[in-house]
Amino acid sequence: MCTLCHLKEHATAASASGASGLWSARRAFVLAAAASAASTALAQVDVGKPSGLRKLVPAEQLEGAADQQYKQLMAQAQAKQAYVPASHPQVVRLRNIANRIIPHAAPWNERAKNWRWEVNLISSKQINAFCMPGGKIAYYTGILDQLKLSDDETAMIMGHEMAHALREHARERLAKSSATSIGLSIGAQLLGLGQLGDVAANLGTQLLSLKFSREDESEADLVGLDLAARAGFQPNASVTLWQKMSAASGNNGTSFLSTHPSGPERIATLQANVPKVQRLYEAARKG
Repeated sequence: MCTLCHLKEHATAASASGASGLWSARRAFVLAAAASAASTALAQVDVGKPSGLRKLVPAEQLEGAADQQYKQLMAQAQAKQAYVPASHPQVVRLRNIANRIIPHAAPWNERAKNWRWEVNLISSKQINAFCMPGGKIAYYTGILDQLKLSDDETAMIMGHEMAHALREHARERLAKSSATSIGLSIGAQLLGLGQLGDVAANLGTQLLSLKFSREDESEADLVGLDLAARAGFQPNASVTLWQKMSAASGNNGTSFLSTHPSGPERIATLQANVPKVQRLYEAARKG
């Protein structure tokens, strides 16, 4: 979900037709049944409980709006010939990584069991990636090529972006902004009354300019680290990833960094949490 404010200018890949472009959580769970058993273990990172404010925006409406927006972005990218086909090695790589991580998503959010996951790649020099509510993921070729990411580092980005969706940060942020700008009462929102219908109708548009708080970003770092470690990706790659991000911060096209501060504090927090998930990683590699 991060950095979607730039997506109108750099529209994403056309919605892949058929089974090749569509991820269902059920299929992913079948492909990695053994791994899903390990996912039920308690989280090894401490991020607390999700905010109750997210309940002010119905999850079904938000995910539906995200799905429609994602399809539109994909169609725009296809029209601009920015869609990278499913047969491309980088797309195959991304989808293989996703299939390893997705089975570990449900313990963080039960709704993820029914999400229709998608992973697409956009041809652009922009350093960017996102995951919309409901599991709609996109990468830009720039983030893979310019930073020369390993599979482990790519998985850390994917885990981070998936974590935003699983922890429903977009739902929380939209609830806060809607309550402030429109003055909806909590009771009316919970009951689906008043202007809530208008808010839901505008969700897709708001997703394009949504930015997460520093707290959301830190939480996504840690949840993403946990997810990737359970999928068998090297935890220390989270540190090397953000070291690369920090080094790239002076380059053009680093929109990802505008909402993903990569300072020493962020790297230090990840370093402190790497040992907490090391055993998860080792168990996954043995399995």
